[in-house]
Amino acid sequence: MDRLRAMEVFVAVVEGGSQSAAAQRLDLSRPMVSRYLAELEAWAGMRLLHRTTRRSSLTAAGDQMLAKCRHMLDLAQDVPIAVSTVDNSPRGLLRITVSTSFGQAQLMHAISEFVRLHPGVAVDLVLQDRAVNLVDERIDLAIRITNNLDPNLIARRLTTCRSAICCSPSYLLAHPAPRRIEDLAEHNCLTHSYHGKTLWEFEVGGEAASVAVSGSISANDSIALAMAARAGAGIALLPTYVAGPLIQAGDLVALLPNARPRELSIHAIYTSRKLMAPALRAALDFLAERFPAEPPWD
Repeated sequence: MDRLRAMEVFVAVVEGGSQSAAAQRLDLSRPMVSRYLAELEAWAGMRLLHRTTRRSSLTAAGDQMLAKCRHMLDLAQDVPIAVSTVDNSPRGLLRITVSTSFGQAQLMHAISEFVRLHPGVAVDLVLQDRAVNLVDERIDLAIRITNNLDPNLIARRLTTCRSAICCSPSYLLAHPAPRRIEDLAEHNCLTHSYHGKTLWEFEVGGEAASVAVSGSISANDSIALAMAARAGAGIALLPTYVAGPLIQAGDLVALLPNARPRELSIHAIYTSRKLMAPALRAALDFLAERFPAEPPWD
């Protein structure tokens, strides 16, 4: 635990009257404020604050701790820093989480280049198809594909995730190609377990449209669905960062060119803009350059 930072958070909660006010003042996420308070109380061995949904107030022990924390923070401000001797080069371990498909198809290549450019940095890449709590699981950076971010999160938008309706050439030899999105209801559709399992959404002629779909295979990973589609099992709605190379190689055929599947945003999520480690800042800047607003895979 960064005890000095925890003390700063504690003082900010007391002076602001709530954890939300402290989070705004220090530019931290609300969960990060809660974590610092919990760790400071664990270190002190006593409860420092009475918490309600709206306000926080000091316990007797907290009142004594407040004076000591303010004293320590004052001392810290007086410590001279020899800026010329500080090494701000990126170094240390970064824990990054990302969906399995985007991690395998795109991010691993980017991370390989990043660590080559920054040999002092090591990356622990966690591939999982669920949103994790960055604080609880000690994650420095999360890459998420969504249009519904939690407003309490700190995010930097990277690029756009587009999708394509695809199937194999062999599937088209055995089945008539869909001409309208409504025709998809008559096909064996390979669906993602968490995204569009029963309903696929589109924009057709500038209007929102959707179609109920079903099929014999579902999976929680887009690469697995792409392999099933390549094997002729059915029609899949795939992100273009997976489908693009397979379409270019002729392994998959893009269908319904006039129907545009719903687009999503790809974000980099982290816990604080202040006191950011050089390695994390370098990773954010690198990923923003690697994944610009217009996706390179499109």
